[in-house]
Amino acid sequence: MLIRKAKKYRVKVRPQQEEIFARFAGCQRFLWNHFLALQKSRLDQDLRCLSYADMCKELTVLKGVEETTFLAEVHSQTLQQTLKDIDRALKDAFAKKKKFPRFKKKGRNDSFRYPQGVKLKDGRIFFPKIGWFCFFCSGSNDGIVKNATVSRRGKSWFVSIQVEKEVPEPVHFSQSKVGIDMGCVRFATLSSGKYFEPANHFSRLEHKLAIAQRRLSRKVKFSNNWRKQKKQVQEVHRKIADARADYLHKVSTTISKSHAMIVMEELKVATMSRSKSGKTRLNKKILDQGWYEFRRQLEYKQLWRGGTVVLVDPCNTSRTCPLCKHISKDNRKSQAHFKCVSCGFSGNADFVAACNILMAVGHTVSACGDTKLVAV
Repeated sequence: MLIRKAKKYRVKVRPQQEEIFARFAGCQRFLWNHFLALQKSRLDQDLRCLSYADMCKELTVLKGVEETTFLAEVHSQTLQQTLKDIDRALKDAFAKKKKFPRFKKKGRNDSFRYPQGVKLKDGRIFFPKIGWFCFFCSGSNDGIVKNATVSRRGKSWFVSIQVEKEVPEPVHFSQSKVGIDMGCVRFATLSSGKYFEPANHFSRLEHKLAIAQRRLSRKVKFSNNWRKQKKQVQEVHRKIADARADYLHKVSTTISKSHAMIVMEELKVATMSRSKSGKTRLNKKILDQGWYEFRRQLEYKQLWRGGTVVLVDPCNTSRTCPLCKHISKDNRKSQAHFKCVSCGFSGNADFVAACNILMAVGHTVSACGDTKLVAV
């Protein structure tokens, strides 16, 4: 079985080296904006978009123009990778898979990618046309290095290394199945009776973030003090994101190691968190949980361990009695308590929903219904 893994590390850079990284990222941003504007102008004139090969020819011309000779200082394959990204983004937009690509702003998502040529040795990494750098390496990177992406988050630079290796077909060492109900009062409730409390990282730092954003709004835009304060706002956002990701990884790893089959609801988070009058606080709580990222992590971790993730329809999972199968909204009159109006069965509402989710997989698979099997 061929698997690909990506790990992200913080790179140790000096101020002069940061300038090189920023210049490389700036060239990618310039190239993206230049060709996106060119493609949009061609569409406005009812002309076909330039293909990747045509954009490469245009890039060669740009390197010879006096105003854009700085592009020649950057590794050619990183520039070509940006052209591939534009080409893919346009194809996805025309296929209605994603929205039409937008122009990039300085200081937002600064990055560049090496499709090859990156070397790893003794906790150091080599980037073509830049040189060797030390990075905070944790764990091993066994396998063939396929690509590396250098990106900036806040005041730090990171490198994401993707490696590829062949491994024997994995077989999960557990035979158990579990249903998971996601919520805000309880982050994840398992059909085994275990549950995980929500971390609520955004709620914990929301006040600090509000103060930092308020100070930013009072600064003169693009002044030195404004730039300093903007970095503080970005730092708070980074802390929230990192803490959330760390918690999700710990919980998903614990569940993935213990169960061969994981059954979850196919929740439409974007629809659930859509703004409505009086539900702003609830929308924030839903987005703070990171349900979709949690599901994504379970899917690839089960793939590596030989397990499966099954998605079922969430309709009536919290209103159905697990004993008599009676469905009624009166079964759950409160958030935490479930009591069947038909047979009198009672219990925690989240635990009942997790049991129904696990039992739903048998019906959907036998009927070839809407169940989606992931990472078989």
